[in-house]
Amino acid sequence: MSNALRLSEKWFTRGLWLVAVVFAGFLIGLGSAVVGDLPKVENVKTIDDFVDKAEGDRIRKSAEQAELKAREARAALDQANLKHKVAESDVQSARETFNNWVATRRATGKSDQDAELVTRTTQLDRLAQLERDALAAVQKQQQAVLDANQTAARGQQELAELREKARTAFENAERAQELRVFFYRLLLTLPLLAIALWLFMRKRNSTYWPFVWGFSLFAVFTFFVELVPYLPSYGGYVRYTVGIVLTFLIGRQAIVALNRYLEEQKKAEALPDARRRQELAYDVALARLAKSVCPGCERIVDLKNEQIDFCPHCGIGLFARCEKCQARKGAFAPFCHACGVAATSAQASAA
Repeated sequence: MSNALRLSEKWFTRGLWLVAVVFAGFLIGLGSAVVGDLPKVENVKTIDDFVDKAEGDRIRKSAEQAELKAREARAALDQANLKHKVAESDVQSARETFNNWVATRRATGKSDQDAELVTRTTQLDRLAQLERDALAAVQKQQQAVLDANQTAARGQQELAELREKARTAFENAERAQELRVFFYRLLLTLPLLAIALWLFMRKRNSTYWPFVWGFSLFAVFTFFVELVPYLPSYGGYVRYTVGIVLTFLIGRQAIVALNRYLEEQKKAEALPDARRRQELAYDVALARLAKSVCPGCERIVDLKNEQIDFCPHCGIGLFARCEKCQARKGAFAPFCHACGVAATSAQASAA
């Protein structure tokens, strides 16, 4: 068909296709934004929404209190460890001093230092007792930390079990929510697809065809790209079922259209030659001839063979003779290519 167009018309047509693509692009952007925001119409739920509120609050509160006690016990344990280290260091230092003093006393053998020996021994025992008390405090805080950690762990375990019990209800609600959002998308895309199909069938060759094609591209993209990825799975049953239904409907429509086309072709081929050529659009005829097919029956014809003036399949005239110069010219051409004389209706009827 492009061979029948004027040069300026070709560029205008390309520009209009660009308009169609740009129009479709903006529509697709708008549609993507709308489809992407559709899940916001539903409140997003979490598994905690399906946990028994009173029981969950009780367990969480208990776990939080246990965690708080554990933090306090760990802080107290750090203090107790520090005090035990100080006491341990004091005992070690006092023991070394005492041992040195005892060694000196043995060397001198002075009996008047027995009272001081008792005093030093008492001081060392007191420091050792402080060390033991500090160690006991450390052990006490370690036990408190262990108890608090175990209580917090039990609380987390109970909460996990409570959530596991609520998982089935949560998953069912999640699937129901996905299905509702899918139906929202379906309610949005199906009317667009129906409108696009109607426009394509009725208006694709109208004056405003770029907008028809742009809207059709947008509707197809929205359905197959924006809708299909959100199709719920349910083990694949929904996807396969939808695929079967769509394939059946499209296939049935294609079969009906093919049979209708064949019936129309049979009726058209039964008409007189002149009437058939009059009913064929000039651009359509040129486009088919450019592909070496008959404009009437769309079967392959060897147009380079100068002996063929009529279609051997349906009998429609393909070439005729100019009334003025007798040059062989296309039967659908309104003017002779050799002399420029216009083809008369009488000549067209004779051809």
